[in-house]
Amino acid sequence: MAYAIGVLVLVLGVLLSVGLHEVGHMIPAKKFGVRVSQYMVGFGPTLWSRTRGETEYGVKAIPLGGYVRLIGMYAPLSATGTTPGRWGAELAQAARDASNDEVRPGEEGRAFYRLTVPKKVIVMLGGPVMNLVIAVVLLAVVLIGFGIQTATTTVASVSQCVVPASAGAARACTSADPIAPAAAAGILPGDRIVSLNGIAATSWDALTAQIRKSGGVAVPIELERDGALVTTTVTPLLTERPVFDAQGNAVLDKTGNYVTEPAGFLGVSPGVARVHQPAGAVPSQTWTAVSGTASIIVGLPAKLVDVARSAFGHAPRDPNSVVGLVGVGRLAGEIAAAHGPGATLSARIAEMLGLIASLNIALFVFNLVPLVPLDGGHVAGALWEGVRRQVSRVRGRGRTGPADVARLMPLVYAVSVVLVVMSVLLIYADVVNPVTLGG
Repeated sequence: MAYAIGVLVLVLGVLLSVGLHEVGHMIPAKKFGVRVSQYMVGFGPTLWSRTRGETEYGVKAIPLGGYVRLIGMYAPLSATGTTPGRWGAELAQAARDASNDEVRPGEEGRAFYRLTVPKKVIVMLGGPVMNLVIAVVLLAVVLIGFGIQTATTTVASVSQCVVPASAGAARACTSADPIAPAAAAGILPGDRIVSLNGIAATSWDALTAQIRKSGGVAVPIELERDGALVTTTVTPLLTERPVFDAQGNAVLDKTGNYVTEPAGFLGVSPGVARVHQPAGAVPSQTWTAVSGTASIIVGLPAKLVDVARSAFGHAPRDPNSVVGLVGVGRLAGEIAAAHGPGATLSARIAEMLGLIASLNIALFVFNLVPLVPLDGGHVAGALWEGVRRQVSRVRGRGRTGPADVARLMPLVYAVSVVLVVMSVLLIYADVVNPVTLGG
C-alpha cells in the first residue's frame, strides 16, 4: 500500500508540475494579448474540459505532458518576406496553414508571431522558469524545514583496531593489528566530540581534517557523555589513509587501488542526523542540481548507449544511470515503502519532495535545449529573429518580418521521434534492469 501511495504521489506531483509549467507559458501570453485557445494537461483523448472565457481548460487521458495552444505560432510566408525552403517545404506550409486557420477575423494582431522578440522569449521561458521556481520552493522546504542527512560529531561506532587501507574496511581485526586510538582512549558510541586539541568540532568534516593533521601527536579530546563533559588524551595513529575527492569519494589509481597519504586515524564513525540548513544553502544547492543535470544532458547520448547495453545485454545497470518515468515511479514507491531506523515519516516526505524537485530541475534544464519542439528551440528562433532585425537595421534595410520558424518542422518531427525512442528505451530498461535505491 505504501509503495502504491508513493507512486500516486509522484504522478500527482508530475501532473501538477506539468500543469504549472503550462501556466508559466499561458499567463505572459495572455498578458501580451495572445489568444490562448486551449490549456491541456496530458495528451490523447480528452477526459474533461471546460471553457472559461476564450480558453478551453482540460485534462487528457495520457499524463505524459501538456500544452497550451497559442494562436498564430507560425507566421504566414507572406509576413516573413522569405521564399519557401526546399527541405520539408510541405511540412512547413502545412504548419503555417494550420496556424493561420486558428486566427479568427479581426484577431491578426493577437497572433503569437506578431509579438516582439523579448515578449516571445518571456512567453517561451515562462514554462521552464516555473519549473525552476517549483524546484527552489521544494528544496527550501526540504533544506530548511526538514533538513538533510548530515554526518555529526556524535560517535556511532568505534573501531577496535586499525585495518590497512589496502585490506578493505570490512576485514575483521587480527592480533597483528594495532588497537585503534579511539578504543585505547576509552571513547564510546554515543559520545559527542566537542573539541580536539582545543579546536571546537563544529562539524564532522572539520573534525576529520583536524584528526588527519594530528597523526602521531598526543592531543586532548573533549567529549560530551550522558550530559557531562569528559576530557582525555588520544594519539591519532599516523598511517596511510585513503585520499578523497571534493565529492567525498575515495580516489583510485589507474590499477583500481586506493590512493593513500600519511594521515592521522582515530577510529570512529559519525552518527547521521537531519540538520536544518540556513536559507543561504538553497541557492547553492539549486545551482549544484542545475549544473549536475546539465552535465548529464550533455553526456546523454553516451549514457543512453550504456542503458541500451544493460537492457539488451549482460552489462550491469549503473546506479547513477538515467531513468525514465517508470524508473522514477519505482524510486518513489521505494521511498514511500522504506522502513528502518532512519525511514521516519518526515524523512520519507523529505525524500519525496526532493525527488519531485529533481524532476522539476530536469524539466527546467531539458526544456532549455535549443531544439524545437522544446521551449529552448522556440527561444532560439526568437533570438535569431532579433539578430536578423539588428543586422538588417545596421545595413539600412529596414525592419524584417518574423522568422520563418515553420521551416524547422522537419526537425520538430525528427526530435520528436528521438524523444519517443529514448522514452521507450528507458521504460524498457526500467522494467527489465531497474535502478533501485539500494544500487
